[in-house]
Amino acid sequence: MKKLENIYLIGLMGVGKTTIGKQLAKALQRPFYDSDKVIEDCMGVDIPTIFSYEGEEGFRLREQAVIRQLTAIPGIVMATGGGSVIRAENREALKSSGFVVYLHCSIDKILYRTRHDTQRPLLRTDNPRQRLQSLLADRDPLYMACADFKIDSGSLPGKTVVKTILQQYQAALEHNESIAS
Repeated sequence: MKKLENIYLIGLMGVGKTTIGKQLAKALQRPFYDSDKVIEDCMGVDIPTIFSYEGEEGFRLREQAVIRQLTAIPGIVMATGGGSVIRAENREALKSSGFVVYLHCSIDKILYRTRHDTQRPLLRTDNPRQRLQSLLADRDPLYMACADFKIDSGSLPGKTVVKTILQQYQAALEHNESIAS
């Protein structure tokens, strides 16, 4: 039987994982973690600096270690980095220890939300739209393989997204309990 102590949010950058995660944690009275923020706090530098010194591979190694640490903590809500699902180890850690929610929204909405954000190394390109489309094409199958539930966070109000996730999470908990008894 799958453990459902934690809720993990996955999806591309800019879909609202941190915003929705904080609201979920508040509603559930649980601690909230943003895996990217934990990496920055541990390193003492921001993600773009890590990318510039260690490249994406170095960052992904650090991300994997942080996800392994955080998924071992019971009773949390965690927002993951957009590329966290690239590594099979991360997908397995998330799937085996919590309820995984795939937040998604349109590329237009992501571009709007990230238009002033200078802290996204993968969007430092001449064509951010094309980059996002490419990332989504590569990652969508990984998000889908990992997710217990998928919701559009771009066309619904945040409170509705949170309420729907809580309903789906409760249904998954009840399903688990019925299997156990």
